Amino acid sequence: MKLWAGRFSKEADERVNDFNSSIRFDSRMYAHDIKGSMAHAQMLGAQGIIPRADADAICDGLDSICGDLQSGALLFDPQAEDIHMFIEQELTKRIGDAGKRLHTARSRNDQVALDVRLYLRDEAAAVRALLLKLLETLCDLAGEHLETVMPGYTHLQRAQPVTLAHHLMAYASMFMRDVGRIADASARMNVCPLGSGALAGTTYPIDRAMTAAALGFAGPSENSLDGVSDRDFCIELAAAFSTVMMHLSRFSEEIIAWCSWEFKFIELDDAFATGSSIMPQKKNPDVAELVRGKTARVYGDLVTLLTMMKGLPLAYNKDMQEDKEAIFDAVDTVKLCLVTFTPMLRTMTVLKDNMRAAAARGFINATDCADYLTKKGVPFRDAYKITGGLVAQCIARGLTLETLALDDYKAASAAFDSDVYEAIALETCVRGRTSAGEPSPQAVRAQIASARAFLQREAAAGGLEG
Repeated sequence: MKLWAGRFSKEADERVNDFNSSIRFDSRMYAHDIKGSMAHAQMLGAQGIIPRADADAICDGLDSICGDLQSGALLFDPQAEDIHMFIEQELTKRIGDAGKRLHTARSRNDQVALDVRLYLRDEAAAVRALLLKLLETLCDLAGEHLETVMPGYTHLQRAQPVTLAHHLMAYASMFMRDVGRIADASARMNVCPLGSGALAGTTYPIDRAMTAAALGFAGPSENSLDGVSDRDFCIELAAAFSTVMMHLSRFSEEIIAWCSWEFKFIELDDAFATGSSIMPQKKNPDVAELVRGKTARVYGDLVTLLTMMKGLPLAYNKDMQEDKEAIFDAVDTVKLCLVTFTPMLRTMTVLKDNMRAAAARGFINATDCADYLTKKGVPFRDAYKITGGLVAQCIARGLTLETLALDDYKAASAAFDSDVYEAIALETCVRGRTSAGEPSPQAVRAQIASARAFLQREAAAGGLEG
């Protein structure tokens, strides 16, 4: 029998029941539903709204249900409408009429809004923890490759020499911002909607501050309509997760290129690659490709949430049941990608010689050649033109700036001398870029130190838990 059976003269069509049911996906929130219900029951007892003995019986019953669900002694009823009704009905079976008092001064609207916030608060913390593990890996790898010279690219064309450490710390900076975005979204989400009722609260003398404090929220939501009628916290988290996936996808794209024979900068560990069913020589970067592909899935979840909410009047509408599958999928996908991507990165082999050889081709020290002239007093635009002419000569003659004869340099400008070769050496080009954020070992060490300080702050704040 449905909770609203008193208003209706006949049972709902079974097809409607199936269409309306959400337990197949919202059952994952059972622990959070129980936690919220226990806080609500304790508040009802403390306020004298229900007898304290009933409140205690409710909490004991809910605790036993939670234990049985965790152990497998109690299974979810696939015929139940949702996890909230399943738990309440099971509670009433176990403790009798006292269980029927649990829903006093509460609606499923504020109950659901609470459960989703509690669940996402925990999952956001878990994603942050995974991001921090990735950051640790990036810092470790960067520390090992401060002197590993590689080409830096613009337009996918070799541009200037950098180090692998510098390249990795660029991603570290992105992921640190992602941690911040998730933290910001979590902070705005951390208000308690319980007590909002269906939309207009309740005439019972409830203590919303008590339940908010018991559940670890910063406070109750300020408006009962808002408390039950928005899912912007889901949207904001999905947007933050989408940005995480975008960064992972960009990194994956580079991993895919780097392990190809055209680059051969890295070799993936056999445990994080797959083969071909027909081509025995193949070693495919499937993990990176799947991360790239799953990014689209998380984007889709975000678009689903935005589209679902865009036309809804206040307050609650059944459309909002669709929030869970989308945000749950976003959570599951970003976690799955992070737990797979990080060890793939940690176990890969860096082919330093190949990176160095690629950096030696493509005239990526041309800017440094022009800078050499400017330091000798040649205006930059003239230096730029002279260097461009030298590059054209090298291309025509199959040479590089390192192998071009000194006489050719002097013919182009009297400012050139034999020290030009040291000035344009790749290691010199890298080591000379010592300003904050640049690729010299000294500058990258500072970047790593900053990232490790960030990790320490997060650890102190509990960000490495989970």
